[in-house]
Amino acid sequence: MLTACNQPSSGNGTAPAEQNNAASAPAQAREAGKEQKLHLNTFTEPSSLHPGLATDIWSSNVLMQTFEGLTRINQNGEPEEAMAKEIKVSEDLLTYTFILQDNAKWSNGDPVTAHDFEYAWKWVLTPANASEYAYQLFYIKNAEKAYKGEGPVDAVGVKALDDRTLEVKLENPTPFFRELTAFTTYFPINSKIAKDNPKWAENAGDLYTSNGPFKMVAWEHKNKIMLEKNEHYWDAQHVKLESIEMLMINEANTELSLFESGELDWAGAPAGNIPLDAMATLKEKGALEIVPKAGTYWYEFNTAQKPFSNAKIRKAFAYAINRQELVDNVTQGGEIPAMAVVPTSMFPENEKGFFKDHDVETAKKLLAEGLKEEGYADVKALPPITLSYNTDEAQAQIAQAVQDMWRKNLGVEVKLENQEWTVYYDNIKKGNYQVARMGWTGDFNDPINFLEIFRDKGGNNHTGWSDPRFTDLLAKSSREGDAKKRKAILREAEQVLMEGMPVIPFYFKTTVYAKNPSLKEVVISGLGNAQYKWAYFGR
Repeated sequence: MLTACNQPSSGNGTAPAEQNNAASAPAQAREAGKEQKLHLNTFTEPSSLHPGLATDIWSSNVLMQTFEGLTRINQNGEPEEAMAKEIKVSEDLLTYTFILQDNAKWSNGDPVTAHDFEYAWKWVLTPANASEYAYQLFYIKNAEKAYKGEGPVDAVGVKALDDRTLEVKLENPTPFFRELTAFTTYFPINSKIAKDNPKWAENAGDLYTSNGPFKMVAWEHKNKIMLEKNEHYWDAQHVKLESIEMLMINEANTELSLFESGELDWAGAPAGNIPLDAMATLKEKGALEIVPKAGTYWYEFNTAQKPFSNAKIRKAFAYAINRQELVDNVTQGGEIPAMAVVPTSMFPENEKGFFKDHDVETAKKLLAEGLKEEGYADVKALPPITLSYNTDEAQAQIAQAVQDMWRKNLGVEVKLENQEWTVYYDNIKKGNYQVARMGWTGDFNDPINFLEIFRDKGGNNHTGWSDPRFTDLLAKSSREGDAKKRKAILREAEQVLMEGMPVIPFYFKTTVYAKNPSLKEVVISGLGNAQYKWAYFGR
């Protein structure tokens, strides 16, 4: 799922220095002064290139290049001024005043105004627009009330005081608000165009205007996206790449083959994949980069349907997984087994988590109790169970391993089903699944970002699970000004989440990739995002 912004655990947030022995990199590395054209893979069609509707990494990886928020996460993993040249904060930390860059323009030459930000944020908070990420704006005064229909959108605490000044009022002091304003849902929209053209973001063309380092000049759906340097970008002098070609190859072996032949400059995360079978060889050649990131891979339960409406049955399936075996023998990307949802970069104690890995004895006990509660005589009486995943070699190998573990450890037969990503994700959102692979990579460096997904049903919570104790704890955390006390509240909330087990955490993610050794200054954040603003080819 969607990845964005920031810096938890991977040093200064920049990509590591290239390996000296990049044996599977293109044979002819580009020399300084040659064409500044980047070629990479984005695996699949983005779900949406509307900042207010995007939810997946493939959409985000385009939007992070074509748009820009009031702030941007810099090379050191810190939020810095971007569209805003100056940020003023009141003494009570509840009012932010953003002064926009004098020369901020859209890719068609229109000025970027504070009204564009106000329009974009209020568009997200308008219930009819069904923005799944609307909750990321709930830190703003009256935003949650507006989205839930309990108050007018006009009462939301965001207001353009003039063309260059945006005033934002918050519900509570929010220490990570500068980081939030670098996130895609906080990006502006060209209101001059969007008001009259609701489908402006569906294709490249005159209507699709953006305000970032690059502009989209072509979108061949399910084939490729072409970006070019945005000459109207306020900081264009620091953008060295002339163009970025993003292919949509939904096959990891093909992606790696094109990389090794020099047709791609990058293989792997954040938007592509490296075949699991090639990992060991690439490591031996010194061609593989592995960077920790604040993300968690998990499986989701549809808790609205039997048998996974029963928490004990959900826990049984979770405890029966051998995570260490998965990361050692299947994924092989340096991942850490996860017995919790919040990554260790935010909660270091989650290296141990809330339950034991591969606790088959407890799993069998819980399964027996759950079956009895639901009136099933034994596991053979369970309704047919299907594990769903998106079409991808790595997802297939993980699913097959899990299928075998559930058969061996619980005696449960599970059918596997795969679908192309857009169809797959649409079914997840509609609740057309029983168990499904998913996960989360942080949008900003705070535990609330992982926990608030499950605050309410709907949005990015596809599980149907909710618990008033959990919701109340999140609300309590937002009012707590003491950092230690707030952390304790959030830890208690995660305990409630793990008692309910609407998702099975598998492992904490890493960013794994190989790149052309002459490609410099691609910034990979601790949250796994790639930024190409500063990238270039050179010696």
